[in-house]
Amino acid sequence: MEVSRLSVSDKYFFFSHPIPHSSWAHPLPALPTFFAFSLCKNHRLLRRRWSYRCASNPDTLLAGAGAVVSAAGKKHEEAYGDLKSWMHKHGLPPCKVVLKERPSHDDSHKPIHYVAASEDLQAGDVAFSVPNSLVVTLERVLGNETVAELLTTNKFSELACLALYLMYEKKQGKKSFWYPYIRELDRQRGRGQLAVESPLLWSESELAYLAGSPLKAEIIQRIEGIRKEYNELDTVWFMSGSLFQQYPYDIPTEAFPFEIFKQAFAAVQSCVVHLQKVSLARRFALVPLGPPLLAYRSKCKAMLSAVDGAVELVVDRQYKAGDPIVVWCGPQPNTKLLTNYGFVDEDNPYDRLVVEAALNTEDPQYQDKRMVAQRNGKLSIQVFHVYAGKERDAVLDMLPYLRLGYVSDPSEMQSVISSQGPVCPVSPCMEQAVLDQLADYFKTRLAGYPTTLAEDESMLTDGSLNPKKRVATQLVRLEKKMLHACLQATIDFINQLPDHSVSPCPAPYAPLLK
Repeated sequence: MEVSRLSVSDKYFFFSHPIPHSSWAHPLPALPTFFAFSLCKNHRLLRRRWSYRCASNPDTLLAGAGAVVSAAGKKHEEAYGDLKSWMHKHGLPPCKVVLKERPSHDDSHKPIHYVAASEDLQAGDVAFSVPNSLVVTLERVLGNETVAELLTTNKFSELACLALYLMYEKKQGKKSFWYPYIRELDRQRGRGQLAVESPLLWSESELAYLAGSPLKAEIIQRIEGIRKEYNELDTVWFMSGSLFQQYPYDIPTEAFPFEIFKQAFAAVQSCVVHLQKVSLARRFALVPLGPPLLAYRSKCKAMLSAVDGAVELVVDRQYKAGDPIVVWCGPQPNTKLLTNYGFVDEDNPYDRLVVEAALNTEDPQYQDKRMVAQRNGKLSIQVFHVYAGKERDAVLDMLPYLRLGYVSDPSEMQSVISSQGPVCPVSPCMEQAVLDQLADYFKTRLAGYPTTLAEDESMLTDGSLNPKKRVATQLVRLEKKMLHACLQATIDFINQLPDHSVSPCPAPYAPLLK
């Protein structure tokens, strides 16, 4: 038996195989998996051993060793059957899908499974219907009586609750009812069908691929949010009667290091389904045969729905037998798709940039301007969404707000207050100043990226490009395309000004853009 000398890194994922007690024999660096804890109830003692005793079982994939399934691993698969067989055994009715596999983008990982049509399907056909007994929800984890109290504290999310539950279930190994499902999530390694791992799990050097994109700072902030939830684990464990009764000696923060919780969180995030028209305790669900076995598409309208004691999928298009089944991921921009599911959709109609504008609080007329902005449906700090293909419309939407910020004469301000609608007196010098500020803003954002749009497009032609760098480059390329389109629209408006010899008006209290 080979021994895997793994450490906490992007090479390890939350969903790995549990470590048998018999393999704790060699003094090795810490193996970053909470499943080592499953066979020892005294976690304080185990944490002292954590730095000295860890090894892998025969099924563990070695980092960089290629997609090799050991003989023991094959017997393991045969003994428990595939996910779908287990589901049929426990109540899944006949369905019109089959599990198939495709190679991973990383040769060191096993091939990943996906749900495909087992026969020709027409739009409106029910592909499968998973009974609630095979669906993991907060109702199962916490019980109705505690859900509302936990979630209204704003300290713990549904995803964190589900992650904690699966960590405990994984500790039970083959004794867990959910073992076949968790084993399937092991294989997926927190990835979707189109995906690399979430940037939440990237190393610092890999996050540098997102340099210039607002997403990089959002990822860092999100990780801090996950850490805050981790610090609340013990409270949730104690408040939740079901978890406390089932694991009375397993204090979460002693059983599971933060890195393991973060990996579990990211894995749950990649496959959770948001159900509509259900109770609070059931709105977030983990559905076997659902994501990550299903692929997401931004233009697909098929969704998993709660229907009569089950969660079913009605397809929205024709499929030939063997075609992978796709579902809608909701109206999410590419930053969310990458964060949550690890992919970027080049043809995403919901992709957008955010431009934040704010009235200057040092302006003596700030309160009057704030009142006028609110009267026209805007805020003193206003977020503008720039959608792909609608950049000119977004710039037009920003202009009245920015003009308001440039009003300096009190009599002009009174005229604005008494007017109806977003009307500001527009002088040639004010319009020049507003457009110049906007153009400079878009230029500054573009200059914040270490590569140009042309360099990104050239990089994406390289078939050997690192998968994480590829998906990051896809994201920043699409952001730059929107910024370039905004800049071009602004320049077009500047070129339409009647007199280009007019100097921009001075603006001591110009609005702020970020």
